[in-house]
Amino acid sequence: MLLIRNGYMIDPKSGLEGKYDLLIEEDRIKKIGKQLTPPCENCRVIDAEGLLAAPGLVDVHVHFRDPGFPDKEDILTGAEAAAKGGFTSVIMMGNTKPPIDNSDTLQYVLTKGKQTGIHVLSCANVTLGMQGKELTAMEELAAHGAVGFTDDGVPLMDKELVRSAMEHAARLDMPISFHEENPELIAENGINRGKASAYFGISGSPREAEISLVERDLQLALETGAHVNIQHISARESVELVRRAREKGGNIHAEATPHHFTLTEDAVIKYGTLAKMNPPLREEADRLAIIQGLVDGTIDIIATDHAPHTAEEKAKSLTAAPSGIIGLETALPLAVTQLVQAGYLTMLQLLRLMSTNPATLYHLDAGYLAEGGPADLILIDTAAEVIPEEYASKAANTPFTGWKLGGKVIYTISSGKIVYQEA
Repeated sequence: MLLIRNGYMIDPKSGLEGKYDLLIEEDRIKKIGKQLTPPCENCRVIDAEGLLAAPGLVDVHVHFRDPGFPDKEDILTGAEAAAKGGFTSVIMMGNTKPPIDNSDTLQYVLTKGKQTGIHVLSCANVTLGMQGKELTAMEELAAHGAVGFTDDGVPLMDKELVRSAMEHAARLDMPISFHEENPELIAENGINRGKASAYFGISGSPREAEISLVERDLQLALETGAHVNIQHISARESVELVRRAREKGGNIHAEATPHHFTLTEDAVIKYGTLAKMNPPLREEADRLAIIQGLVDGTIDIIATDHAPHTAEEKAKSLTAAPSGIIGLETALPLAVTQLVQAGYLTMLQLLRLMSTNPATLYHLDAGYLAEGGPADLILIDTAAEVIPEEYASKAANTPFTGWKLGGKVIYTISSGKIVYQEA
Protein backbone atom coordinates (compact mmCIF):
# COMPACT_ATOMS: atom_id res chain seq x y z
CA MET A 1 0.00 0.00 0.00
CA LEU A 2 1.00 3.59 -0.63
CA LEU A 3 -0.35 6.55 1.33
CA ILE A 4 0.02 10.07 -0.03
CA ARG A 5 -0.58 12.61 2.71
CA ASN A 6 -1.02 16.37 2.97
CA GLY A 7 -1.18 17.12 -0.74
CA TYR A 8 -3.55 19.51 -2.46
CA MET A 9 -5.65 17.33 -4.76
CA ILE A 10 -7.38 18.37 -7.97
CA ASP A 11 -9.71 15.99 -9.77
CA PRO A 12 -10.51 17.71 -13.08
CA LYS A 13 -13.30 15.26 -13.90
CA SER A 14 -15.49 15.95 -10.86
CA GLY A 15 -14.12 19.41 -10.11
CA LEU A 16 -13.20 18.35 -6.56
CA GLU A 17 -10.16 20.06 -5.15
CA GLY A 18 -8.75 20.56 -1.69
CA LYS A 19 -6.35 19.05 0.79
CA TYR A 20 -6.85 15.28 0.77
CA ASP A 21 -4.91 12.11 1.47
CA LEU A 22 -4.95 9.26 -1.03
CA LEU A 23 -4.54 5.61 -0.08
CA ILE A 24 -3.44 3.34 -2.92
CA GLU A 25 -3.79 -0.43 -2.87
CA GLU A 26 -2.24 -2.30 -5.79
CA ASP A 27 -3.33 -0.46 -8.97
CA ARG A 28 -6.39 1.38 -7.60
CA ILE A 29 -7.15 4.28 -5.32
CA LYS A 30 -8.75 2.70 -2.27
CA LYS A 31 -9.57 5.77 -0.22
CA ILE A 32 -9.60 9.56 -0.52
CA GLY A 33 -10.06 11.41 2.74
CA LYS A 34 -8.77 13.73 5.41
CA GLN A 35 -5.89 12.80 7.71
CA LEU A 36 -5.84 9.12 6.79
CA THR A 37 -3.67 6.87 8.92
CA PRO A 38 -1.40 4.21 7.43
CA PRO A 39 -3.32 0.91 7.48
CA CYS A 40 -0.19 -1.20 7.93
CA GLU A 41 3.28 -0.93 9.45
CA ASN A 42 5.13 -1.40 6.18
CA CYS A 43 3.01 0.96 4.12
CA ARG A 44 5.01 3.54 2.21
CA VAL A 45 4.03 7.09 3.06
CA ILE A 46 4.76 10.10 0.87
CA ASP A 47 4.47 13.49 2.51
CA ALA A 48 3.06 15.67 -0.26
CA GLU A 49 2.96 18.88 1.76
CA GLY A 50 3.24 21.78 -0.68
CA LEU A 51 2.62 19.54 -3.67
CA LEU A 52 -0.32 19.22 -6.04
CA ALA A 53 -1.80 15.74 -6.52
CA ALA A 54 -3.32 15.37 -9.99
CA PRO A 55 -4.26 12.59 -12.40
CA GLY A 56 -1.48 11.20 -14.53
CA LEU A 57 -1.32 13.11 -17.78
CA VAL A 58 -2.56 11.54 -21.02
CA ASP A 59 -0.82 12.27 -24.33
CA VAL A 60 -2.71 11.17 -27.42
CA HIS A 61 0.06 12.07 -29.89
CA VAL A 62 3.56 10.62 -29.50
CA HIS A 63 6.14 9.13 -31.84
CA PHE A 64 8.28 6.43 -30.22
CA ARG A 65 9.96 5.41 -33.53
CA ASP A 66 9.82 1.68 -32.85
CA PRO A 67 9.82 -0.33 -35.06
CA GLY A 68 12.17 1.14 -37.61
CA PHE A 69 14.05 4.05 -36.07
CA PRO A 70 15.34 3.00 -32.61
CA ASP A 71 18.31 5.36 -32.90
CA LYS A 72 15.82 8.24 -32.53
CA GLU A 73 13.74 6.70 -29.72
CA ASP A 74 12.40 3.35 -28.63
CA ILE A 75 9.34 2.43 -26.65
CA LEU A 76 11.28 2.05 -23.40
CA THR A 77 13.05 5.42 -23.58
CA GLY A 78 9.89 7.08 -24.82
CA ALA A 79 8.02 5.74 -21.80
CA GLU A 80 10.79 6.94 -19.50
CA ALA A 81 10.52 10.43 -20.98
CA ALA A 82 6.76 10.28 -20.54
CA ALA A 83 7.03 9.27 -16.89
CA LYS A 84 9.51 12.07 -16.20
CA GLY A 85 7.07 14.51 -17.78
CA GLY A 86 4.12 13.28 -15.68
CA PHE A 87 2.42 11.19 -18.37
CA THR A 88 1.02 7.83 -17.30
CA SER A 89 -0.79 7.08 -20.58
CA VAL A 90 0.45 7.76 -24.10
CA ILE A 91 -0.86 6.87 -27.55
CA MET A 92 1.66 6.11 -30.27
CA MET A 93 1.23 7.20 -33.86
CA GLY A 94 1.51 4.61 -36.61
CA ASN A 95 4.19 6.13 -38.86
CA THR A 96 6.76 3.53 -37.90
CA LYS A 97 8.65 1.23 -40.28
CA PRO A 98 6.80 -0.97 -40.98
CA PRO A 99 3.75 1.17 -40.28
CA ILE A 100 1.06 0.03 -37.86
CA ASP A 101 -1.34 -1.01 -40.60
CA ASN A 102 -1.58 -4.67 -39.60
CA SER A 103 -2.26 -6.68 -36.44
CA ASP A 104 1.28 -8.12 -36.23
CA THR A 105 2.96 -4.73 -36.00
CA LEU A 106 0.24 -3.51 -33.66
CA GLN A 107 0.83 -6.47 -31.34
CA TYR A 108 4.58 -5.82 -31.46
CA VAL A 109 4.27 -2.25 -30.17
CA LEU A 110 1.59 -3.10 -27.61
CA THR A 111 3.64 -6.00 -26.23
CA LYS A 112 6.71 -3.78 -25.89
CA GLY A 113 4.54 -1.10 -24.31
CA LYS A 114 3.52 -3.53 -21.56
CA GLN A 115 7.19 -3.87 -20.61
CA THR A 116 7.29 -0.22 -19.54
CA GLY A 117 6.03 1.28 -16.30
CA ILE A 118 3.26 3.30 -17.93
CA HIS A 119 0.32 2.63 -20.25
CA VAL A 120 1.62 2.65 -23.83
CA LEU A 121 -1.25 2.40 -26.31
CA SER A 122 -1.32 2.85 -30.05
CA CYS A 123 -3.36 4.07 -32.95
CA ALA A 124 -3.42 2.07 -36.14
CA ASN A 125 -3.13 3.53 -39.61
CA VAL A 126 -6.11 4.64 -41.63
CA THR A 127 -4.63 3.45 -44.92
CA LEU A 128 -2.38 0.56 -45.95
CA GLY A 129 1.25 1.62 -46.00
CA MET A 130 0.11 5.16 -45.23
CA GLN A 131 -0.31 5.51 -48.99
CA GLY A 132 -3.75 7.13 -48.84
CA LYS A 133 -5.24 4.68 -51.32
CA GLU A 134 -6.80 1.73 -49.47
CA LEU A 135 -8.27 1.52 -45.99
CA THR A 136 -6.76 -0.80 -43.42
CA ALA A 137 -8.83 -3.56 -41.82
CA MET A 138 -10.07 -1.12 -39.19
CA GLU A 139 -12.42 -3.56 -37.45
CA GLU A 140 -9.66 -6.17 -37.12
CA LEU A 141 -7.16 -3.62 -35.83
CA ALA A 142 -9.70 -2.42 -33.26
CA ALA A 143 -10.23 -6.00 -32.14
CA HIS A 144 -6.46 -6.39 -31.67
CA GLY A 145 -6.15 -3.36 -29.41
CA ALA A 146 -5.88 -0.21 -31.51
CA VAL A 147 -7.46 2.72 -29.65
CA GLY A 148 -7.89 4.98 -32.67
CA PHE A 149 -6.84 5.60 -36.25
CA THR A 150 -4.54 8.08 -37.97
CA ASP A 151 -2.03 8.43 -40.78
CA ASP A 152 -0.39 11.25 -38.83
CA GLY A 153 2.53 12.65 -40.76
CA VAL A 154 0.82 11.99 -44.08
CA PRO A 155 -2.30 14.00 -44.97
CA LEU A 156 -5.14 12.11 -46.62
CA MET A 157 -6.06 13.72 -49.93
CA ASP A 158 -8.85 11.47 -51.27
CA LYS A 159 -12.07 13.00 -49.95
CA GLU A 160 -14.22 9.92 -50.51
CA LEU A 161 -11.66 7.67 -48.85
CA VAL A 162 -11.66 10.03 -45.85
CA ARG A 163 -15.45 9.88 -45.76
CA SER A 164 -15.36 6.07 -45.79
CA ALA A 165 -12.73 6.02 -43.04
CA MET A 166 -14.86 8.32 -40.89
CA GLU A 167 -17.90 6.11 -41.43
CA HIS A 168 -15.92 3.04 -40.32
CA ALA A 169 -14.58 4.87 -37.27
CA ALA A 170 -18.08 6.07 -36.36
CA ARG A 171 -19.44 2.51 -36.47
CA LEU A 172 -16.60 1.41 -34.21
CA ASP A 173 -17.13 4.43 -31.90
CA MET A 174 -13.41 5.18 -32.11
CA PRO A 175 -11.58 8.45 -32.74
CA ILE A 176 -9.92 9.21 -36.05
CA SER A 177 -7.25 11.91 -36.17
CA PHE A 178 -6.01 13.99 -39.09
CA HIS A 179 -2.77 15.70 -40.02
CA GLU A 180 -4.04 18.66 -42.01
CA GLU A 181 -1.43 19.91 -44.51
CA ASN A 182 -2.11 19.84 -48.24
CA PRO A 183 1.29 18.94 -49.77
CA GLU A 184 0.26 20.40 -53.13
CA LEU A 185 0.45 23.88 -51.58
CA ILE A 186 3.76 23.42 -49.74
CA ALA A 187 7.15 24.16 -51.27
CA GLU A 188 9.28 23.50 -48.17
CA ASN A 189 7.60 22.04 -45.12
CA GLY A 190 8.23 22.97 -41.52
CA ILE A 191 8.68 26.73 -42.06
CA ASN A 192 5.80 29.20 -42.20
CA ARG A 193 5.30 31.11 -45.44
CA GLY A 194 5.78 34.63 -44.18
CA LYS A 195 8.49 36.26 -42.12
CA ALA A 196 10.42 33.03 -41.54
CA SER A 197 10.39 31.84 -45.14
CA ALA A 198 11.37 35.30 -46.36
CA TYR A 199 14.28 35.36 -43.91
CA PHE A 200 15.63 32.08 -45.29
CA GLY A 201 14.79 32.88 -48.90
CA ILE A 202 12.40 29.97 -49.41
CA SER A 203 8.68 29.61 -50.15
CA GLY A 204 7.78 27.61 -47.05
CA SER A 205 4.39 26.29 -45.97
CA PRO A 206 1.33 28.55 -46.31
CA ARG A 207 -1.50 28.55 -43.80
CA GLU A 208 -3.90 27.66 -46.61
CA ALA A 209 -2.37 24.19 -46.69
CA GLU A 210 -3.85 23.53 -43.25
CA ILE A 211 -7.03 25.55 -43.58
CA SER A 212 -8.24 23.81 -46.73
CA LEU A 213 -8.06 20.31 -45.26
CA VAL A 214 -9.45 21.36 -41.87
CA GLU A 215 -12.47 22.84 -43.63
CA ARG A 216 -13.01 19.68 -45.70
CA ASP A 217 -12.67 17.28 -42.79
CA LEU A 218 -14.89 19.26 -40.43
CA GLN A 219 -17.68 19.11 -42.99
CA LEU A 220 -17.18 15.37 -43.38
CA ALA A 221 -17.18 14.98 -39.61
CA LEU A 222 -20.54 16.70 -39.36
CA GLU A 223 -21.92 14.50 -42.13
CA THR A 224 -20.64 11.19 -40.73
CA GLY A 225 -20.86 11.76 -36.98
CA ALA A 226 -17.34 10.42 -36.50
CA HIS A 227 -15.23 11.35 -33.47
CA VAL A 228 -12.74 13.48 -35.40
CA ASN A 229 -9.61 14.99 -33.90
CA ILE A 230 -7.88 17.83 -35.75
CA GLN A 231 -4.24 17.33 -34.81
CA HIS A 232 -1.64 19.97 -33.81
CA ILE A 233 -3.67 22.98 -34.95
CA SER A 234 -1.51 25.95 -35.99
CA ALA A 235 -3.55 28.62 -37.81
CA ARG A 236 -6.07 31.05 -36.37
CA GLU A 237 -8.44 30.37 -39.27
CA SER A 238 -8.40 26.67 -38.38
CA VAL A 239 -9.30 27.48 -34.79
CA GLU A 240 -12.28 29.51 -35.99
CA LEU A 241 -13.38 26.72 -38.35
CA VAL A 242 -13.35 24.25 -35.46
CA ARG A 243 -15.25 26.70 -33.27
CA ARG A 244 -18.02 27.09 -35.86
CA ALA A 245 -18.21 23.36 -36.55
CA ARG A 246 -18.49 22.52 -32.85
CA GLU A 247 -21.39 24.96 -32.58
CA LYS A 248 -23.20 22.84 -35.17
CA GLY A 249 -22.80 19.70 -33.09
CA GLY A 250 -21.06 16.52 -34.06
CA ASN A 251 -18.12 14.89 -32.34
CA ILE A 252 -15.36 17.32 -33.22
CA HIS A 253 -12.17 17.70 -31.24
CA ALA A 254 -8.90 19.54 -31.71
CA GLU A 255 -5.48 19.40 -30.14
CA ALA A 256 -2.84 22.07 -29.58
CA THR A 257 0.82 21.48 -28.83
CA PRO A 258 2.84 23.42 -26.26
CA HIS A 259 5.17 24.67 -28.99
CA HIS A 260 2.29 26.14 -30.96
CA PHE A 261 0.88 28.04 -27.96
CA THR A 262 4.36 29.16 -26.87
CA LEU A 263 6.37 30.01 -30.00
CA THR A 264 6.01 31.86 -33.29
CA GLU A 265 7.93 31.71 -36.56
CA ASP A 266 10.52 34.00 -34.94
CA ALA A 267 11.75 30.88 -33.14
CA VAL A 268 12.75 29.30 -36.44
CA ILE A 269 14.91 32.33 -37.19
CA LYS A 270 16.49 32.04 -33.73
CA TYR A 271 16.77 28.27 -33.26
CA GLY A 272 16.86 26.97 -36.83
CA THR A 273 16.04 23.29 -37.28
CA LEU A 274 15.26 22.87 -33.56
CA ALA A 275 12.10 24.90 -34.19
CA LYS A 276 11.17 23.27 -37.48
CA MET A 277 7.97 21.22 -37.28
CA ASN A 278 4.87 20.24 -39.23
CA PRO A 279 2.64 22.18 -39.21
CA PRO A 280 5.02 25.10 -38.75
CA LEU A 281 5.11 27.77 -36.11
CA ARG A 282 3.15 30.73 -37.43
CA GLU A 283 2.42 34.29 -36.29
CA GLU A 284 1.69 35.85 -32.90
CA ALA A 285 -1.98 36.21 -33.88
CA ASP A 286 -2.10 32.45 -34.47
CA ARG A 287 -0.46 31.69 -31.12
CA LEU A 288 -2.96 33.89 -29.31
CA ALA A 289 -5.88 32.36 -31.23
CA ILE A 290 -4.76 28.90 -30.13
CA ILE A 291 -4.65 30.05 -26.51
CA GLN A 292 -8.12 31.55 -26.85
CA GLY A 293 -9.30 28.26 -28.33
CA LEU A 294 -8.00 26.46 -25.26
CA VAL A 295 -9.68 28.99 -22.98
CA ASP A 296 -13.13 28.78 -24.58
CA GLY A 297 -13.09 25.01 -25.20
CA THR A 298 -12.77 25.11 -28.98
CA ILE A 299 -9.51 23.20 -28.57
CA ASP A 300 -10.13 20.53 -25.96
CA ILE A 301 -6.83 18.62 -25.88
CA ILE A 302 -3.18 19.48 -25.33
CA ALA A 303 -0.89 16.91 -26.97
CA THR A 304 2.88 16.97 -27.35
CA ASP A 305 3.48 15.52 -30.84
CA HIS A 306 6.70 14.19 -29.27
CA ALA A 307 8.89 13.72 -32.35
CA PRO A 308 12.47 12.68 -31.56
CA HIS A 309 15.27 12.94 -34.11
CA THR A 310 19.02 12.39 -33.89
CA ALA A 311 21.42 15.29 -33.48
CA GLU A 312 22.97 14.37 -36.84
CA GLU A 313 19.62 14.71 -38.61
CA LYS A 314 18.84 18.05 -37.03
CA ALA A 315 22.36 19.31 -37.91
CA LYS A 316 21.44 19.22 -41.60
CA SER A 317 20.39 22.34 -43.48
CA LEU A 318 17.02 23.86 -42.69
CA THR A 319 15.30 22.41 -45.74
CA ALA A 320 17.00 18.98 -45.43
CA ALA A 321 16.53 18.40 -41.70
CA PRO A 322 13.42 16.53 -40.52
CA SER A 323 10.58 18.35 -38.82
CA GLY A 324 9.61 17.80 -35.21
CA ILE A 325 10.69 18.38 -31.61
CA ILE A 326 10.54 16.34 -28.44
CA GLY A 327 7.87 17.40 -25.99
CA LEU A 328 7.04 14.94 -23.22
CA GLU A 329 9.45 16.37 -20.64
CA THR A 330 8.65 20.04 -21.28
CA ALA A 331 4.88 19.95 -21.92
CA LEU A 332 3.64 20.42 -18.37
CA PRO A 333 6.15 23.15 -17.39
CA LEU A 334 5.39 25.02 -20.62
CA ALA A 335 1.64 24.73 -20.03
CA VAL A 336 1.95 25.85 -16.40
CA THR A 337 4.12 28.80 -17.41
CA GLN A 338 2.36 29.91 -20.58
CA LEU A 339 -1.25 29.18 -19.60
CA VAL A 340 -1.66 29.04 -15.82
CA GLN A 341 0.96 31.47 -14.56
CA ALA A 342 0.07 33.81 -17.44
CA GLY A 343 -3.53 33.87 -16.19
CA TYR A 344 -5.32 32.18 -19.09
CA LEU A 345 -6.34 28.95 -17.31
CA THR A 346 -6.70 27.57 -13.82
CA MET A 347 -4.76 24.45 -12.92
CA LEU A 348 -8.01 22.49 -12.93
CA GLN A 349 -8.78 23.65 -16.46
CA LEU A 350 -5.28 22.77 -17.62
CA LEU A 351 -5.52 19.28 -16.16
CA ARG A 352 -8.76 18.68 -18.04
CA LEU A 353 -6.95 19.51 -21.27
CA MET A 354 -4.00 17.26 -20.43
CA SER A 355 -5.72 14.31 -18.76
CA THR A 356 -9.52 14.09 -18.57
CA ASN A 357 -10.42 15.24 -22.08
CA PRO A 358 -7.89 13.12 -23.99
CA ALA A 359 -8.77 10.08 -21.87
CA THR A 360 -12.47 10.59 -22.57
CA LEU A 361 -11.96 10.88 -26.34
CA TYR A 362 -10.02 7.61 -26.42
CA HIS A 363 -12.28 5.78 -23.95
CA LEU A 364 -9.46 5.31 -21.44
CA ASP A 365 -9.93 4.64 -17.75
CA ALA A 366 -7.67 7.54 -16.91
CA GLY A 367 -7.63 11.26 -16.30
CA TYR A 368 -9.37 11.38 -12.93
CA LEU A 369 -8.88 10.75 -9.21
CA ALA A 370 -11.62 8.83 -7.41
CA GLU A 371 -12.07 5.97 -4.99
CA GLY A 372 -11.95 2.77 -7.00
CA GLY A 373 -10.32 4.60 -9.89
CA PRO A 374 -6.90 3.91 -11.39
CA ALA A 375 -3.86 4.73 -9.29
CA ASP A 376 -2.33 6.85 -12.05
CA LEU A 377 -1.32 10.19 -10.60
CA ILE A 378 1.40 12.78 -10.32
CA LEU A 379 2.69 15.02 -7.59
CA ILE A 380 3.74 18.45 -8.85
CA ASP A 381 5.58 21.34 -7.24
CA THR A 382 3.86 24.17 -9.09
CA ALA A 383 6.17 26.76 -7.52
CA ALA A 384 9.43 25.02 -8.42
CA GLU A 385 11.57 26.19 -11.33
CA VAL A 386 12.29 23.78 -14.17
CA ILE A 387 15.23 24.28 -16.51
CA PRO A 388 15.24 21.55 -19.18
CA GLU A 389 18.81 20.37 -19.69
CA GLU A 390 19.09 16.59 -19.58
CA TYR A 391 16.44 14.33 -21.06
CA ALA A 392 15.25 10.79 -20.47
CA SER A 393 14.45 10.68 -24.17
CA LYS A 394 17.22 9.53 -26.49
CA ALA A 395 16.75 12.80 -28.35
CA ALA A 396 17.29 16.44 -27.40
CA ASN A 397 15.83 18.20 -30.44
CA THR A 398 13.99 21.05 -28.77
CA PRO A 399 14.37 24.83 -28.58
CA PHE A 400 13.34 24.80 -24.91
CA THR A 401 16.65 23.60 -23.45
CA GLY A 402 17.78 26.12 -20.86
CA TRP A 403 14.45 27.91 -20.59
CA LYS A 404 13.28 28.84 -17.08
CA LEU A 405 9.82 27.34 -16.57
CA GLY A 406 7.48 26.64 -13.67
CA GLY A 407 5.94 23.41 -12.47
CA LYS A 408 8.10 20.40 -11.64
CA VAL A 409 6.96 16.78 -11.56
CA ILE A 410 8.20 15.28 -8.29
CA TYR A 411 6.53 11.84 -8.49
CA THR A 412 4.81 9.94 -11.26
CA ILE A 413 2.76 6.95 -10.11
CA SER A 414 1.34 4.50 -12.64
CA SER A 415 -0.84 1.53 -11.66
CA GLY A 416 0.11 2.23 -8.03
CA LYS A 417 3.88 2.05 -8.65
CA ILE A 418 6.32 4.92 -8.55
CA VAL A 419 7.75 5.10 -12.07
CA TYR A 420 9.52 8.46 -11.67
CA GLN A 421 10.85 10.32 -8.68
CA GLU A 422 12.69 13.65 -8.84
CA ALA A 423 16.21 13.12 -7.56
